[in-house]
Amino acid sequence: MSASAIPHSLNLRAGDWVQVRSKEEILSTLDKNGQLDRMPFMPEMFAFCGKRFQVGKRAHKTCDPVNGLQSRRLPDSVHLEGLRCDGSAHAGCQAGCLFFWKEAWLQPVDGPNAPPPATKPSAAGGCTEDEVLRGTIAPEQPAGAEGPIYCCQATQVAAATTPLPWWNVSQYIEDFRSGNVTVFQMIRAWTFWTYHNLAGAGLGFGSAMRWAYDTFMKAIGGSPYPWRIGKIPKGSRTPTGKLDVQEGEMVRIKDYHEILETLDEDWKNRGLYFDAEMVPYTNGTYKVLKRVSRIIDEKTGKMLNFKNECLILDEVVCQARYAKCRKLCPRAYYLYWREIWVERVGGSKDFSKTGAVSGLNRT
Repeated sequence: MSASAIPHSLNLRAGDWVQVRSKEEILSTLDKNGQLDRMPFMPEMFAFCGKRFQVGKRAHKTCDPVNGLQSRRLPDSVHLEGLRCDGSAHAGCQAGCLFFWKEAWLQPVDGPNAPPPATKPSAAGGCTEDEVLRGTIAPEQPAGAEGPIYCCQATQVAAATTPLPWWNVSQYIEDFRSGNVTVFQMIRAWTFWTYHNLAGAGLGFGSAMRWAYDTFMKAIGGSPYPWRIGKIPKGSRTPTGKLDVQEGEMVRIKDYHEILETLDEDWKNRGLYFDAEMVPYTNGTYKVLKRVSRIIDEKTGKMLNFKNECLILDEVVCQARYAKCRKLCPRAYYLYWREIWVERVGGSKDFSKTGAVSGLNRT
């Protein structure tokens, strides 16, 4: 099957079943850098060839926070349910990003047990598996750079997408039509955005609106107003702590107001941003999925090594419900947590003092 014979647009929706095409078919769609429309097919994805998965969400838009808060348009792409990068071909990067799957790499099927879709022998050309592996390193390496500059789907977002202004209505229509969000989720997101803008408009009743929001949400079991200023003056040193919780342990995220006591006026603790998208998870109990010490910087492609590890928690991801420019983004980043923001369930809550920690949460 030639690359031109493989359809690049399938108009897949959330919940659809697909089968990942064979390695040979996928290679035939790629250029010599292992990319299709400048989006890499990464070596970590080969393990899923020939297997079936449900579409988690249509990736018709995404975020690129290291290059700005504006949303980005991404054509003919989806996220498959639960398929995240393990970093095995990228020096053990621990970010755990959801893969972007170009629709050319997938075949629709009627369900997990439906007959296999018809395939044809792949034509020569395209890319080789070795070229896909070499594509994990950026072709241009700066002189004197400490360590390689990596290339992955996350570092290529800006190149593989185009700007998508927040006021472009078509994206929200697509959010609903694709099954990415429900009507209730759409209304909730826009209601909060309107409320937040009124509360911050300087009309003199912002404090009262935030108090009313907290009161109402407490009554219905919801989360508090997510945009509050940290309690530590800018320029002052923020506190830190160490629990040494391990993967698989359960932790409880502290109350939002407790966490505010550890943040400066820029919402940061030792350089790590506490995002509004983290607030709905406060007071909840979650499993530690991973201790994170190294991730690829999406802007530079360099490997970032944290002085002290952060935590990612199982199923605790950004849902982009409070953002203005990237509202309802389906990318579902894992959120990074300082140990001072959590407490071990059923164990000691005492912290031992540690030094400074570097890291980031997407804004």
